[in-house]
Amino acid sequence: MFDQVNRGLGLLQSFVIYRRPGRQRALRQLYSEFIQPGDLVFDIGAHLGDRSSAFAALGARVVAVEPQPQLVRWLRRLTRHQPGIVCLPLAVGRAPGEAELALSLRNPTVASLDSRWREHLRATTAGFRHVRWEGSATVTVTTLDELILQYGRPGFCKIDVEGFEVEVLAGLSQPLPALSFEFVNGTLDQALRCQEELERLGRYEFNIIAGEQRCFIWSSWQSPESLRNWLDAGADGIASGDIYARLIT
Repeated sequence: MFDQVNRGLGLLQSFVIYRRPGRQRALRQLYSEFIQPGDLVFDIGAHLGDRSSAFAALGARVVAVEPQPQLVRWLRRLTRHQPGIVCLPLAVGRAPGEAELALSLRNPTVASLDSRWREHLRATTAGFRHVRWEGSATVTVTTLDELILQYGRPGFCKIDVEGFEVEVLAGLSQPLPALSFEFVNGTLDQALRCQEELERLGRYEFNIIAGEQRCFIWSSWQSPESLRNWLDAGADGIASGDIYARLIT
């Protein structure tokens, strides 16, 4: 009974954050810079599909990937009237297989495949000290390369997988035109490693969105060196956000 209450509260929290009125309009405005009608988009860590819905509203075909069993059911329900969205009950990593996903019933946004990331944040970051990962689920893992083989090369790929971003990018062998990946202050070394994975693939320039904001913090896109310097200096103290990368052609 206690777990059911926590699970319900966690789901309610996600609805308040990601499905609140007015959010879709702001998301569409943000992503219109990257997505044109007919584009293919990957949403890795789709959660309740707020971004998937925004991508589809811009005319994209969307592959929404979410490993949490409860959230996949809601994801499919919430996007059932958007036929351009394909929902897959999978995780994404370095290699295909299976893995154990740690679940936080009260905080489903922080389900993670990376035990070191969880332990480090609980020890170093105030916002994570009271988070408990009391559940788990065995999930099937695919790779970005496998998804590309099946669905095609996306024009944009959003990655939000709670400390597993490096592993996701390690399963990619070709540059993508544009993508985003989450960073969390306290594990900025992970963001630097994500940048290294991208530089393995091609030449990118970067920009930042803080938290759940909808505007970039830099007026112009920055070089890899500028991003490294910013991360090394502590990311302006921003608690979390997303790093956006676009391929320089």
